[in-house]
This record gives sequence, C-alpha cells and structure tokens, in this order.
Amino acid sequence: MARERQAPGEKPLFWVGSSRNDLLNFPEPVKDELGIALSVAQFGGKHWKAKPWKGEGPGVLEIVENHRGDTYRAVYTVRLKMRSMFCTRSKRNRRKGSTPLNLM
Repeated sequence: MARERQAPGEKPLFWVGSSRNDLLNFPEPVKDELGIALSVAQFGGKHWKAKPWKGEGPGVLEIVENHRGDTYRAVYTVRLKMRSMFCTRSKRNRRKGSTPLNLM
C-alpha cells in the first residue's frame, strides 16, 4: 500500500508485477536490508551494496543480500523521475535448487 503523502525530497516508488509480493516473502533480515537500500534510493542516494546491473548501465541497480546460505536479489531503476522496483529473486544454494528471476 502506498502512503498518501511523501516526505520532503522523497521520490515515489512504483512496484512492477509481483516484485512487492516477492520481496514480502523474503526473510525479515533480507527485507530490512533491501528496504533500507530502496529507501536510500527514494531520497536520491545510493546504498553501499547497490551495484549497477550488468549490461544495463548506471541507471539500473541491483542489491544482493545473503542469508543462511541463500542469495536474495532486488533490481530497481533510477532512470526516471520515480524509482521502479521491477524484479526480485531468491537463489537457493546448490543443494536446495534455485528460483527463477521474476521480470515484471
């Protein structure tokens, strides 16, 4: 759910496809870290874990978080006047298998 009012200097964040629900299914420590990184992006900053997504240039960023042997990823864009969260991914360790990347 979106808030009615934004804080001064805060850019809107738009969730694409199932990305919000996917993120909400991540473990709490992962949600906290990714939430902080997205909040920093909304105020025009760059979280120290945010790296350019391969092949897309500096306007598309990826945040990777490891938790209990699993890797969780979130990709967002800052190219527009808004911030768009467009995919999330949970990659399990080799023994557990992996979850496909959800793009839109």
